[in-house]
Amino acid sequence: MARPRIGIITNLHIVNDSYRTHAGGVMNSEAVAQVAEGLPLLIPADPSLATVEDLLDNFDGFVLTGGRPNVHPEEYGEEETMAHGAFDRARDAISLPLVRACVERGQPFLGICRGFQEVAVALGSALHPEIRDLPGRMNHRMPPEGTTEERFALRHKVTVSEGGPFHRLFGATEVMTNTLHGQAVIRAGERFVIDGTAPDGTPEAAFVRDAPGFTLSVQWHPEFNAAQDPVSRPLFQAFGDAARAWKARREPMPLAKSA
Repeated sequence: MARPRIGIITNLHIVNDSYRTHAGGVMNSEAVAQVAEGLPLLIPADPSLATVEDLLDNFDGFVLTGGRPNVHPEEYGEEETMAHGAFDRARDAISLPLVRACVERGQPFLGICRGFQEVAVALGSALHPEIRDLPGRMNHRMPPEGTTEERFALRHKVTVSEGGPFHRLFGATEVMTNTLHGQAVIRAGERFVIDGTAPDGTPEAAFVRDAPGFTLSVQWHPEFNAAQDPVSRPLFQAFGDAARAWKARREPMPLAKSA
């Protein structure tokens, strides 16, 4: 049987200060192919190149990847400031409506880091531009120096809800994760259920309440060492199972029409 087609949302990247590309990290493709057992395909994050309807019709699941650009604060009702960093408005324009459509249809997605924040914003949440500036919060940013292994090393615990979807996947309510983000969810939308937090209370794992499909998202980077890591592996395996189930059923619910 053909593998489920997994669309990996890319980031705009400039090579040699002039050549524009849509790029995706190799570790994302490896995790999809080797652990989720899907066919990884990169999606140009620009609605002028691929519409949400195109993506829904041609993929069985989506990985909303991490990335340096942040979701623009206008998407959650705030004004842009220097603290909000760089943006990718084209990615905002494809990812946020894609999340909403997937939630409605039951089409699976896995949110990672910025992808976690995209799911949060798409469901009515708000972000804080620099979580470490809040009283009592730790520095969740990537270490400025070191090898890839050192930067993606496990750095703090995440505690998930007893009996929740992450507990059922991990077989434990406390797991160790890496952390490589500056922004974080500061106010959760009604359906964005925070199911796991860091020791300082920062949201780290979530799902969408009453969604018919797979909607798990994490603030850390499970794609690193996904085949060996005991936390990452079941997460990608469950996502792959959901994508295979979607491919086998392939009975999408129609998108709600605007009034």
